[in-house]
Amino acid sequence: MTATPPLPCIAIAGPTASGKTAGALALAAVLAQRGQRAEIVSVDSALVYRGMDIGTAKPTAEERAAVPHHLIDIRDPLQAYSAAEFVQDTTRLVAEIRARGALPLLVGGTMLYFKALEGGIDDMPSAQPAVRAAIEARAAAQGWPALHAELARVDPATAARLAPGDSQRIQRALEVWEISGRPLSSFHTTKTRAASAGLVSAGGFFSLEPSDRAWLHERIAQRFDAMLAAGFIDEVRALRARGDLHPDLPSMRCVGYRQAWEVLDAQAATGTALDQDGLRERGISATRQLAKRQITWLRSMPERHAIACDAPAATAQLLQAALRHLDAARP
Repeated sequence: MTATPPLPCIAIAGPTASGKTAGALALAAVLAQRGQRAEIVSVDSALVYRGMDIGTAKPTAEERAAVPHHLIDIRDPLQAYSAAEFVQDTTRLVAEIRARGALPLLVGGTMLYFKALEGGIDDMPSAQPAVRAAIEARAAAQGWPALHAELARVDPATAARLAPGDSQRIQRALEVWEISGRPLSSFHTTKTRAASAGLVSAGGFFSLEPSDRAWLHERIAQRFDAMLAAGFIDEVRALRARGDLHPDLPSMRCVGYRQAWEVLDAQAATGTALDQDGLRERGISATRQLAKRQITWLRSMPERHAIACDAPAATAQLLQAALRHLDAARP
């Protein structure tokens, strides 16, 4: 007796503001009409954090009620979430979703996560809070440029690609050195194949990419304005008021949050009015830079099926391509 092959797994990637969530929800609705349930696994390093809803453009309660979503609101902003944890969680979730007879949809814009799913991850040591705290204490006393110089002595290859003020990456590189006695750069040559390799079925990786960057830039501006109108600044104020968060945490380095934190710091230091226009300009600029990096990542993925997200019928094209792929994959 021939075993039934597992349900396909579809991925929908793209830069921020390209319409990934809308496309995934539309696909799930069409599948439901065909009698096939779908569940969405978020591929987004910012959506994992609780209390960060507006600035991450988190799916609404209505959207999450319409289609089950996973890997959203699973971490406090004080906690880290690694690509290795993402691969482990996603591999488990896809198996569980398939066991329920539903179709897994991997949707998001954190390209490192997509790369880790398919190509494996560097087998580096896990974080150790005590070592990290000691590094932070040295940084507080000496400054991050001094620790960058320290890193240059033990791991010149990594130091050469990091800015002296890149506290998060300098900290991690020194942490790896102190835990393992090996430079971070040495791990990049010993990448292990992910158990999740091949999780997304061949031909099932779809990418929403703009043919005209100006279209995406306008969407980014509109989205940031909508976030400001929805109370984004108050959201960041509430995070700051907790008292245990700081701007070097991965959560607070997310695009938009980092810029808002800096503007609020400036307001507190000078006692002047909040520079909302300056925040808007810096936030939109940073988001455009993020989108540019995401598109660069995507173009290095030859297995993707690119769809012009600025085309009038972009959603229809995505649905047509995805459904054609699913029909071809049926036994």
